Amino acid sequence: MRITRTASTPLVLHDPYFSIWSPCDRLYDGDTQHWCGERQQIRGYITVDETVYCFMGDREGHPVMEQVWVDISAVSTTYHFENGRASLTVCFTSPLLPDDPALLSRPCTYIDFWVDRKMDADVHIELWVSSDLVRRKKDELIGGSYRIRDFGYAYMGRAASRPLCHSGDSLTIDWGFVYLASKEERTALSYDRAGGRIGASVLMGRSAKTAGLVIAYDDQVSINYFGQWRKSYWTEKYGNILEAIGASLADRKEVLERCAVLELEIQQRSEGLGGTEYAFLCNLSYRQAIAAHKLITDEDGQIIFLSKENDSNGCIGTVDVSYPSVPLFLLYNTEYVKGMLRPVFRFARCAVWEYGFAPHDVGRYPYAVGQVCALNKKEEGLGYNLDSGNIPPFYYMYPGGCGIYDLADQMPVEECGNMLIMTAAVCETDGCADFAAEYYEELETWAGYLLEHGGDPKEQLCTDDFAGHLSHNVNLAAKAVLGIEAFSRIAGLLGKTAAASQYHEEAVRMARGWEARADAGDHYSLAFDRPDSWSLKYNLVWDLFFGSGLFSEDVFRKESDYYMRRINRYGVPLDCRREYTKSDWTLWCAAMAPERAQSERLMACVADFVRETPDRVPFSDWYDTVSGHYCHFKARSVQGGLFMPILIEERRKS
Repeated sequence: MRITRTASTPLVLHDPYFSIWSPCDRLYDGDTQHWCGERQQIRGYITVDETVYCFMGDREGHPVMEQVWVDISAVSTTYHFENGRASLTVCFTSPLLPDDPALLSRPCTYIDFWVDRKMDADVHIELWVSSDLVRRKKDELIGGSYRIRDFGYAYMGRAASRPLCHSGDSLTIDWGFVYLASKEERTALSYDRAGGRIGASVLMGRSAKTAGLVIAYDDQVSINYFGQWRKSYWTEKYGNILEAIGASLADRKEVLERCAVLELEIQQRSEGLGGTEYAFLCNLSYRQAIAAHKLITDEDGQIIFLSKENDSNGCIGTVDVSYPSVPLFLLYNTEYVKGMLRPVFRFARCAVWEYGFAPHDVGRYPYAVGQVCALNKKEEGLGYNLDSGNIPPFYYMYPGGCGIYDLADQMPVEECGNMLIMTAAVCETDGCADFAAEYYEELETWAGYLLEHGGDPKEQLCTDDFAGHLSHNVNLAAKAVLGIEAFSRIAGLLGKTAAASQYHEEAVRMARGWEARADAGDHYSLAFDRPDSWSLKYNLVWDLFFGSGLFSEDVFRKESDYYMRRINRYGVPLDCRREYTKSDWTLWCAAMAPERAQSERLMACVADFVRETPDRVPFSDWYDTVSGHYCHFKARSVQGGLFMPILIEERRKS
């Protein structure tokens, strides 16, 4: 759909390292960037007869072919440029199709060109990809250009490439190789060692109207998964990157047709439910949510789908980052949700994790080697600095009783509720609990923890602790209630009727107590001991998903009405303590709104933020509702949560 502006425009999105954006209104107003803000320069020029015009990247003194419009769909971004002599359309398509894991993980983006001459003219297109994509310093490069079978390619990488040589948050990759490829004989591909770049020169002549390239990245090794060096999922199908590139060129027509079907489906579903503002949000968030993960398999061939906490702390497989993201994946393929959960269950069974509640994470990207959150001061003093880029210790190998974690900084109710709800949501969507059966013991333990500690949580961390720790957190208690109901659902699907009945009755009892203690008249409070307070109760949305009816309709009606009275220019604050909010939780509240007008107003506020924010960063989920400034967090997977209204609507129909 055509857009007027967005904070940052997605171009090439595949995983946390191969993620290129334009932070400008017009593609030629500045160089492209990695999501973290580091320059990853791609420059494009079109020559019409003998005049060179810039259409992409810093124009370097060249005149521009004026940008007329930009269109963002779920898996593609299209720009259109014109002058008095010709017009050029450029489309970037990252075919992240959820029904095809090999294709979703294949690190190949199509760059397609369409030229329309307004007079007789000779046209030539150039695209140059900088070594910014493969190194962070002026290290020595290697590269070349060749022809293999029926396509040509150029490649480039750091000569002293050391896979998985660091871990961290706002870091770009400096191992592996970037490629440009084409099937067309009239496209010359080259490696410019002196200039530190690879390029494609497309001779359109006086008659050709279309041309296409593929940009690809081979990271060689993707993740250290509990001591195993694992490659990306696409290597299960393709022997090497050249096979993957060749396949992307060969199946281009079919893949683009499948992309068009997916894009139309997302456009129609979102627009039908929430109008053009909601469609804009879904189109903008789809690639971002997927590309904040890396898809691999474990030693048994099972899918493992690992998120990275972009612009947060760099953790990998974070439970409270997976939780908000799952609506998108529940809609399109539950295997990805299972792939988020498996690493957490695996770490929870390690001797070092000796607690009766769920972990927070499984490491620091790209090392899934054990939780790094909430290390005690003694362990931090042993030399591991979370901000240094160092590789974390392999905590999954530590023995029990070593005491490396600080209990005060754990998130027990939060993560137990998250794991139970996500697991139950997978089982409900699949219509069976085969996935949960293997982990029943852990799930039962975590449900027991919620029974004991979740009804009125003591002071502990939660995912929304930005304004400080909070005791008696009403929204966190709601998650505990739904977590217990989630376990009841799992038990029921496994034929454990007595346990299912017992835990459901406990959830009913706790929900009734919740309503009585949190009631603040025309809304429900932030904390049980603060009747003058308020907050977003987004966790209640799972009551609608499960159709469990634990909370009365009055709760949803009063909360939604109250949000409308607290709304600011860019949305409703998370709670009464600050003016900032989260986009994912806002859309969960939109999914709960009894009236469409309320839902659409919440959606429109988030859409206004991403269009009007002065901060040119990839779609942030944490921002100020008054100023529109982003607080922190960008390009995160949690934006998959924006699909919650569609998920709830689908559940209502089923």
